[in-house]
Amino acid sequence: MTTLVAGPDHAAGLVLFALAPAVLISACIIWCSMPLLQRYALARPNARSSHKIPTPQGAGIAVVAATLLVAASWAAWTYGAIPLPLIGSAVVIAMVGLVDDIRPLPVLLRLVLQAGAVAAVVFTTPETARIVPALPLALERGLILLAGIWFVNLVNFMDGLDLMTVAEVVPVTAALGLLGWYGDLSPSAALLATALCGAMLGFAPFNRPAAKVFLGDVGSLPIGLLLGWCLLDLAWHGQPAAALLLPAYYLADSTITLFRRIIRREPFWSAHRTHFYQRATDNGFKVKQVIGEVFALNLVLALLAIVSVRAGSMPVAIVTLFAGAVAVAFVLRRFSRPQAS
Repeated sequence: MTTLVAGPDHAAGLVLFALAPAVLISACIIWCSMPLLQRYALARPNARSSHKIPTPQGAGIAVVAATLLVAASWAAWTYGAIPLPLIGSAVVIAMVGLVDDIRPLPVLLRLVLQAGAVAAVVFTTPETARIVPALPLALERGLILLAGIWFVNLVNFMDGLDLMTVAEVVPVTAALGLLGWYGDLSPSAALLATALCGAMLGFAPFNRPAAKVFLGDVGSLPIGLLLGWCLLDLAWHGQPAAALLLPAYYLADSTITLFRRIIRREPFWSAHRTHFYQRATDNGFKVKQVIGEVFALNLVLALLAIVSVRAGSMPVAIVTLFAGAVAVAFVLRRFSRPQAS
């Protein structure tokens, strides 16, 4: 059994053995399953939808299957394995999402099942994996559990526009794969991120406007879990600033929207169209323009995260966090204002 090490050969290996197969497997599964999804998994427009006609959903099955198959197979062959609790929890959350796609589940039941799956990952992590050692371990793990549940759901909340999740996940996972090349997170997290990047690229041609198929909850929920675990691994490797920078747009849009709805005493668990990216389309932005700006913002955030990690300096980390916050605020402000005619 060999061990992955940083260097050109490792980078080429990630691309050849993780990225490329994940692209092909994801695309092939989607292509083959389209007739079934068209027949049994139509997403009909509702209060939250940006699409106007019934569109099949459930392509997330292909994305998650390709990610786990490629990452787990290559990890077992080279240096060990992807954590079994993570794989099991991703499958459980995907099954919950699949059922919810077909017949909506009660909100409380969904949250309980999601919490159990996230807890299985968080509380089976070695005690040596810490972000803030000054905090009691139980408190830190409890906070990570809450953050994990929120991250799983926010990816689902933000998956409301063609290519939106692709524009988020691809830059983030590509940056994580690059950081893994330099040894700034575990090989298993780097491999998982690279495989997820490839699987999302395989999904992208089917989801470009106007989308032929959607991820569905079966995809967005486990993608949130897998991506969240990779970011958590980055934080465990002493890079919390980068772990916050990479998903900063999703965190800001979804969290600000949630608190706004709570303050207004709206039923925040119900479908709505008040996220910044949704308001942008109502304010005259075209779908491709919104996706382009989100993708560009995420490239900037990825660059800032890489700079923060490679500099290894607290002042640099603070500056990059501030720069990232300014960039996110700029885009949110643009999306919240009517487009000039």
